[in-house]
Amino acid sequence: MNEVIRAIKKRRSYRSYQDKEISKDILEEIIDCARLAPSANNIQPWEFVVVTDKEILKKIASITDYGKFIKNAGACVIVLCKDTKYYLEDGSAATENILLAAESFGIGSCWVAGDKKHYCNKILELVGAPKGYKLVSILSLGYYDKEEKPHGKRALKDVIHWEKF
Repeated sequence: MNEVIRAIKKRRSYRSYQDKEISKDILEEIIDCARLAPSANNIQPWEFVVVTDKEILKKIASITDYGKFIKNAGACVIVLCKDTKYYLEDGSAATENILLAAESFGIGSCWVAGDKKHYCNKILELVGAPKGYKLVSILSLGYYDKEEKPHGKRALKDVIHWEKF
């Protein structure tokens, strides 16, 4: 099976991680994949804040509603975008590239939160984002203890339509 297809089909959301550091080289490779995502008119509105400091990870975890496990992650990536017309689409494309690149390294990830959360401004302030940026996603990254079983996904036959809906 093609390596990209394998990563797409194997990717899961992981919320439990080993106490193991992710190397800077791997984190840079993951972010390099993010920056290569497509964007409307090639504007590339994104910026990526990679957090590995345990105290900051704990702060991020405490701010989120459903990301308390971030405190145990090896890293957290905050995906920010300039407030452009298609920032959400562009930032989401970059986010998906992060999730897939992490999987290719055997690193688990979880898309914790994003654009519509009530605590966006707190996260932006915590990471020192300049004015005019939007929070697109918060992604935990870490080596997982055990592989997650696939979550129930709708069957291909239930979602594919040929020529018309």
